[in-house]
Amino acid sequence: MKIIDISPVISEKTAVWPGDHAFSREISRSIDGGDNYTLSSIHTTVHVGAHTDAPSHYLKGGAAISEVSLESYIGHCQVLEINIEKNSRILISDLTEEIKAPRVLFKTNSDVDKNTFTEDFNALSVELVKYLHECAVKLIGIDTPSVDLFDCEDLLAHNQIAQSNMAILEGVDLQNVKAGLYDLVALPLKIAHCDASPVRAVLLSPSSA
Repeated sequence: MKIIDISPVISEKTAVWPGDHAFSREISRSIDGGDNYTLSSIHTTVHVGAHTDAPSHYLKGGAAISEVSLESYIGHCQVLEINIEKNSRILISDLTEEIKAPRVLFKTNSDVDKNTFTEDFNALSVELVKYLHECAVKLIGIDTPSVDLFDCEDLLAHNQIAQSNMAILEGVDLQNVKAGLYDLVALPLKIAHCDASPVRAVLLSPSSA
């Protein structure tokens, strides 16, 4: 079994959504500074790096990340590579393979540099979300900051995912991942009241599916 890490490094260089809190780390004690242990704290948006949105992020009265079922975040997964124009939504017609797993990650290559925020990344269409729900998909992931386009204030894909009771995984790094079947592990932290959580997302290859 091979472990493929699809989590970008989180650091002070990590790009976050404009207006959100960038990652920072404060060192309280340091072995290098003469202390007998190192102790630090961090300040960051919970939507940093590879992360999963809680329903409370886009749905009034939605569940916090500490309340979501973990079942969606672990199990058989399919990576699909999509080649479309940047700043556009993925349509059903853009799919080149049939859906074979209950978790689908889209490799769009439209947000490669995780240290520079780009506004012209790809996103999901409402029709695609509906189709994936019909295919019994329970988690949709993408290698961009959002399942919606940058300037979409109505959060069309987010809201359709909410109606379909599906999970979201955003910001994963799929640059070195080939399309195919894997097993996914991307568990959120159990943070009370939070609208999202960073995850350490990995793919296990080959999939046992």
